[in-house]
Amino acid sequence: MNTKMNTKTTTRQVRARALFAPLDAVAARRLGTAVAALLAADALVHAIWTTGVTWPAADRRGLSYGLLNADVPFTARVLLPLCALLTTAAAGVYAYAHTLGGPLLRRASRLVTAAVAGGLTVRALAGVGWVAGIGSQTDTPFYWLNLLLYTPVCVGFGYAAARLAAGARAASGAVAG
Repeated sequence: MNTKMNTKTTTRQVRARALFAPLDAVAARRLGTAVAALLAADALVHAIWTTGVTWPAADRRGLSYGLLNADVPFTARVLLPLCALLTTAAAGVYAYAHTLGGPLLRRASRLVTAAVAGGLTVRALAGVGWVAGIGSQTDTPFYWLNLLLYTPVCVGFGYAAARLAAGARAASGAVAG
């Protein structure tokens, strides 16, 4: 019986290690490119909203409640700083994943990647709270968008960014756990 417990523990440990196993250079580039593409697409959508386009909603109020479950102004004053932040984050994650620049840029881009992971994790945790009914009603578009889109995207891409940021750079450009 003791052997079975040790086997189960070992199996759990192996599974846990696999979640954060060292990434080779190709896997790191792919993960980083995917996270950077998501951030860049988000920046682009925010830039489009600065023009007054309310896609995918019919009006600004619908857009605000569908995305944020609150009445928030979708003005250039609010959206342009978000565009800049998202674009900078995308560039930082991409630079880290592709080992661009010297040691200082690599350190900075790793911090950006870790910050992206942290931000996505916080948003994912908030999303879980909203899914649990804290501060949201199940009969709103926000609830269902949050349940089916926003929270799963934040969980998946937050994990990807965390896994990328957790790796140390080897001289060859591979990411070691």
